[in-house]
Amino acid sequence: MSSSKAQPASEAGSAPPPSPDTPLGADRPPRPAPAFLRLWPVRLLGWLVLLTAAPALIIAPMTFEQQLVLSVGIFLAAMFVNRFRGHFAGLVLMLLSVIVSSRYTYWRITETMYMDNIVDLVLGVGLLMAELYAFVVLLLGYIQTAWPLGRKPSPLPADPAEWPTIDLFIPTYNEPMSVVRPTVLAAQAIDWPRDKIKIYVLDDGRRPEFREFCDAVGVTHVTRDNNRHAKAGNINAALKNTSAEFVAIFDCDHIPTRSFMQIAMGWFNRDAKLAMVQLPHYFFSADPFERNLDTFGTVPNEGELFYGLIQDGNDLWNASFFCGSCAVLRRTAVEEVGGIAVETVTEDAHTALKMHRRGWNTAYLALPQAAGLATESLSGHVGQRIRWARGMAQIFRVDNPLFGRGLHWAQRLCYLNAMLHFLYGLPRLIYLTAPLAYLYFGASVIHASASMIFAFALPHILHANLTNSRIQGRFRYLLWNEVYEAVLAWYIFRPTLVALINPKLGSFNVTAKGGLIQEQYFDTSIAKASLVLLALNFIGVALGIWRLTWVDPQNIATVWLNLAWTIYNLMILGACVAAANESRQVRAAHRVTLDVPAALYFANGHSMRCNTFDFSTGGLGLELPTEVKLAPDEPIEVALFRGDAESRFPATVRFSNGKRLGIRFAPMSFAQERALVQCTTARADIWAARWGNHPRVGVHRVLAHLTSISLVGFKDMFSHYYRAGLSRLRLPKRSVGTKKEPA
Repeated sequence: MSSSKAQPASEAGSAPPPSPDTPLGADRPPRPAPAFLRLWPVRLLGWLVLLTAAPALIIAPMTFEQQLVLSVGIFLAAMFVNRFRGHFAGLVLMLLSVIVSSRYTYWRITETMYMDNIVDLVLGVGLLMAELYAFVVLLLGYIQTAWPLGRKPSPLPADPAEWPTIDLFIPTYNEPMSVVRPTVLAAQAIDWPRDKIKIYVLDDGRRPEFREFCDAVGVTHVTRDNNRHAKAGNINAALKNTSAEFVAIFDCDHIPTRSFMQIAMGWFNRDAKLAMVQLPHYFFSADPFERNLDTFGTVPNEGELFYGLIQDGNDLWNASFFCGSCAVLRRTAVEEVGGIAVETVTEDAHTALKMHRRGWNTAYLALPQAAGLATESLSGHVGQRIRWARGMAQIFRVDNPLFGRGLHWAQRLCYLNAMLHFLYGLPRLIYLTAPLAYLYFGASVIHASASMIFAFALPHILHANLTNSRIQGRFRYLLWNEVYEAVLAWYIFRPTLVALINPKLGSFNVTAKGGLIQEQYFDTSIAKASLVLLALNFIGVALGIWRLTWVDPQNIATVWLNLAWTIYNLMILGACVAAANESRQVRAAHRVTLDVPAALYFANGHSMRCNTFDFSTGGLGLELPTEVKLAPDEPIEVALFRGDAESRFPATVRFSNGKRLGIRFAPMSFAQERALVQCTTARADIWAARWGNHPRVGVHRVLAHLTSISLVGFKDMFSHYYRAGLSRLRLPKRSVGTKKEPA
């Protein structure tokens, strides 16, 4: 263990996230705004003109030709504005998008709902409700991300004796020791005075081997005699028996870097009303979407938008909230609200809402200083999202942010958007089936000509995508959210509906981590909803082609419009099916790319300098300066460095291939394991260097990528059912009249 004097985390911030002012991930940064546009009187005049003209533009009736000219003009203006960098250009894009989308919504409500039969009316109202939901979420999203705060770490007092005391909690229930062990050892490596930090493993599984491990490494093992309120109850029980000024919480698979506390704690000195500092959840393993679709490291994952942009945007409005891990909370604030919230299954967000209602502040630092394991299987991922969705719906019912005291208007809207987001289940299902109403039954869900729909709807879609592409940049590629939502839509629709009706129904489910998938398989239970929707849309395409031939010649444009929509839905659903084809995951220890200096020490006394290219808790991959032939299982020592300090670890050769060498660590002492963590997963710069490094990708490339994934999904689906059919044919037939043997 380190001495009581903490060392400064020199690596921290060596690779800071790019400025949010730049369109994130752009291959070539946009040019700065012209000088005259940087003058505040010009900006003020521009805003006044836009805000004055906006209402007139939104409600003005126009012919098709007039609407087309207006749409083209506004879109060209948006393309011109998008060439310049800075927040001002982004805000102008948001305003133009709001004007165009508001005009479309006004037109939909006032001119397209004159239905002449009950079927058209019911289906049309359903689609309109889905569109209104999407419009509200779009507006709230713009408010959340209008001006990401970009908060930077604040320095601590120069004298560590003035630093506060911290209780570090690691809650666990059924996770294996292999998951919890690195987190505990990394927590011990955190640079903080030893007499000012205490580590507690909160073991709701009450396992003797965990107590033995904690005693051996010198941390406190805590249990209770019940499991009431799951994780929230576990933390609350520990709060009653600890006393430090601050409480840090890490999920048992989230491994903190040694600089975590020095990055997070400075802001508490600057703001006496600061209740919490949250840092991102970063995952060094692929989630099921990334693994099954082979997009790990090349496409931003589902959570990057939230931790990369939304939480940073919330921070401007003092609305960033607790995410259950990788956070530090002020004990007095938590105790003032009665501990971690237990009324809902999303105890983290609810706790932050309670603290905000009491006048406490929160902060978010978009600098990854911990990394964890993503869910291994798609079914586990879906289960986790179901819990989140149900919990946010519960908060919406029992502690709605729009009502009650203590929140200002922006906080209310940020929390509202977080809750509305998880109500996307029904709207997404409506979007995936809406064109089928016409293709199946000839029902007009939008009572307007195809040309008018094109003139109003297309600008709305284009502006929303252009603006979100600029704002979300490296944290979310266009259209991928539709794949995520389509997979989950059916599964979160039911629990959110139940939670809105009766928020007390449902139970807490723990997300499994650290499991293996021994064989590739097609998860038909998770894919069932997508398969049904696929079948309906395939039939819709066939009916559309039938209508194109001789059934509906007077409405050819309408048929083509609905066919195009259906084919797009097929692309999304094909990707959903591909995500359900579970790839093998047989590595118990995940490999992480790492390029740092190392040294090899051979049994004959020779040594060699080299570099790592990846690592795991089980071994290292090494790049050698020259070819070396080593026998499998040959014993060697490998050295890694922390500053000028060298740590040696016993190992054996796993493979030797030219200049590449794979080694497997031999059994180590706790001191060696702790040193290994300090040299790898606890490095202050290791995760920050990987944060948000996705390049900007054009929509044509995204469409091509999704189409290829969709085709793979169709192939996987047909292969699965073909093999299933063959296996049924090969089953031996029971002879008629044969008596069944007892089991």
